[in-house]
Amino acid sequence: MNVKEFYLWLVRLMSHVTGMRRRNNVVYLMSFNDNVALIRSLAQALPTGAQLVVFYRPAQAAVAQELAAGGIQTHVFRDGLRFVLTGIPVIMTARILFCDNYYAFLGGLYHPRGMRIVQLWHAAGAIKRFGWEDPTTKQRSASDQRRFQAVYDHFDEYVVGSPAMGAVFQRSYHAPANKMRVLGYPRSDRLRDDQWVERTRQRVYQAVPALMGHRVILYAPTYREGVTFTPPQGLSQALAADPQARVVVKLHPALATAASDLHRELGDQVVSAPMVSTTELLTVAETVVTDYSSVAFDYSLLSNAHSLLFYLFDLPSYTHNPGVQSDLLDWLPGPVLRTSQELAAAIVADRQTDLTQFNARWNTANDGRATDRVVDHYLTVFKPVAND
Repeated sequence: MNVKEFYLWLVRLMSHVTGMRRRNNVVYLMSFNDNVALIRSLAQALPTGAQLVVFYRPAQAAVAQELAAGGIQTHVFRDGLRFVLTGIPVIMTARILFCDNYYAFLGGLYHPRGMRIVQLWHAAGAIKRFGWEDPTTKQRSASDQRRFQAVYDHFDEYVVGSPAMGAVFQRSYHAPANKMRVLGYPRSDRLRDDQWVERTRQRVYQAVPALMGHRVILYAPTYREGVTFTPPQGLSQALAADPQARVVVKLHPALATAASDLHRELGDQVVSAPMVSTTELLTVAETVVTDYSSVAFDYSLLSNAHSLLFYLFDLPSYTHNPGVQSDLLDWLPGPVLRTSQELAAAIVADRQTDLTQFNARWNTANDGRATDRVVDHYLTVFKPVAND
């Protein structure tokens, strides 16, 4: 038994020991901070005697502090013996367990009939492959593959924003179609809220006044895990192809050196905005340049979305590791831009990207009312029923 298997054995033991506790709570496992509105709505809608508990990854400490100030119970989540001894007993009080990501410990968790485990994914669509669709998964050991599938099998339901995303989970997690719930992603509601968009836009301009009065080009590529991102030759010149525009570069924090290099090459046209999130910047962007990032699905929901450009300079290699959806080229809005010259030409042309079919495929239920549907759907289990 290796270390990972032993840890899952401890999780299984503790969850069995504490599994007979009364399940009258909602527990939320938080890796991302974009479902705060849902968390607050759940807390407000719970009946007397039920409680919402949030386990958060350390990176979300600031958001957790805000939730705690509002009376929501929060606990930092780190895998380890402390979590097994103190966290698992709390999780076993859950009637509904929401997860916004893949959590390895679920593979060992005792799953009683009275607990519903729900996957609330952190992206509205999928360009990259993951799970069984990721080519590297099949290269893992048999024990690793069993652990992965044990986690996937624990999910009773998947909240998705479209049948297309449900189909991705069916392939990627070997999950049956009857587990998919097309309720919409609560995290997308704010993008459909004109008041939120306007408030956010004003906050961005206040924090980064250099963007006002200019075409804003946001470059937001995906994070290539384990890879040192080297900007392709000519990228800075392409992003600067419109001399009247201002360019904001949003790379993963681990790629600070690459971001600094791009900033230096872009010169006066680049605007640094470290205090503003990528999602906030979407509200002022006239052009978004990305590659395999889920930022495309969010941007397409905004009324200010003008041009969405896919700069896939490494598509041949990326197709093999980690892989892209097999039908990507059938539904991508607009052409694949493979060279810096093609990107520059698209930026100069500044054509409106038709996002109608893209949204029809991926944002079917992301209509601004997903939070209400999710709360109504899952909190029905707290209403009195016979033989509850």
